[in-house]
Amino acid sequence: MSGYTLTVTLEQSKSTYHSSLPWMLGLFGLLIFFFLGAVFIDFNIFIFLGAGLLVLIFYLIRLHHHLSDKKNESGLKMEKHHEKINLLVSEIEQKELAIQSFREKIINFKQLKGVTECLSLCLHPEETSSVLSKEVNSLFGDEETTVILYLFHSKTGELGISSSQKGQMRVNIKSKKGDIFDRWVVKGMQSLVVKDTRSDYRFDADKVVTDDDRPIRSLVSVPLMVGNKALGILRVDSPRENRFSMEDLRFLTTIGDLGALAIENAQLYERVEQLAIRDGLTGLYLRKYFLDRVPMEISRQLRHDSSLSFLMIDLDKFKRYNDKFGHVAGDIVLRTVSMVLANFFKEPGDLVCRYGGEEFSVLLPDCSKEKAMVLARQVRKKIEAQNIILRREKTHVTISIGVASYPKDGHNLEELIYRADMALYRAKNNGRNRVEAA
Repeated sequence: MSGYTLTVTLEQSKSTYHSSLPWMLGLFGLLIFFFLGAVFIDFNIFIFLGAGLLVLIFYLIRLHHHLSDKKNESGLKMEKHHEKINLLVSEIEQKELAIQSFREKIINFKQLKGVTECLSLCLHPEETSSVLSKEVNSLFGDEETTVILYLFHSKTGELGISSSQKGQMRVNIKSKKGDIFDRWVVKGMQSLVVKDTRSDYRFDADKVVTDDDRPIRSLVSVPLMVGNKALGILRVDSPRENRFSMEDLRFLTTIGDLGALAIENAQLYERVEQLAIRDGLTGLYLRKYFLDRVPMEISRQLRHDSSLSFLMIDLDKFKRYNDKFGHVAGDIVLRTVSMVLANFFKEPGDLVCRYGGEEFSVLLPDCSKEKAMVLARQVRKKIEAQNIILRREKTHVTISIGVASYPKDGHNLEELIYRADMALYRAKNNGRNRVEAA
């Protein structure tokens, strides 16, 4: 019922009362007239007075019942009116909550858009991990909150920290392979929210304290999944209890889904990039990548007034192994020599390449010709001493090496390659299994 209808009903009740008022006054005046007549004129007039009083009493009773009914009807209508007002207030409150929730979702979508844009610019896993941690920290973090990103190792499958962030700085986490909470998430690959680590029945409070020196009172953690493939865990924890809610868990899950896709894309990109610059058989860099890097290193050495050395390496009588043991055995020899070279030349900036066939090349930045000769002789001996099993037969291989240096033997890539190649040719002519300088 509207307020207007209720008002009309009340006005009708008042009108009924006011319309009866003249009749009551007239009847009351008539009774007074009979009373005065009975007192001053004739006592028998009291009979008319009594009859009038009875009529008046009957009419007043009917009027009382009528007004009571109207009052009750008005009260019921008033109650219904209040109920509808309460319903309207409740509906308004619900709509206000819905509007507030919608506004929060818009803010979340804007934040997710920003995260997506930042992640889309990352091409390598390390960069993606760092950006993801920073973005999550900016959305959830404060000075006390810590964001940790764990990833599974591609070969061993073990969980390890990829990135960690606290405020604007990276933080050192003691439990490198995760703590009791991370193991819980990994076990079931399920999301986890803990409002208070001291009262959560799922975890032993003593183990929470001893696993890591950092005080952890609440946390939220989600697995990073792409389809059925598990990539890692994204976790946010705080030293304050009741820091995270179920809404935070849902929001972090969405961010985790975006982050998982970005990490997988970065890993795929890195894999494709490695296939483009590395030899599939030996794992060494390809000749094209090597030749692209040498001019850059020459320019850097020129700026720093330093020197670099270039080694050209060739397997001695490699065709003999192919003819005697087959091409599979030749692949084993190439992989073995590549492994020795890669493990030997491990200084920052060293670059080992499969130049073609059974030829290899090594670039040694900030290395003089004299030092390069020493290294060349050492690696020659190391390869000669390496045991290689071909068809259950133990054998050995030897290499010949030509050494050239910048700027002593050449000022550009072509001159260095030519001088190193000539030195290698002399090593071959002088009996193989030796090192010659340009």
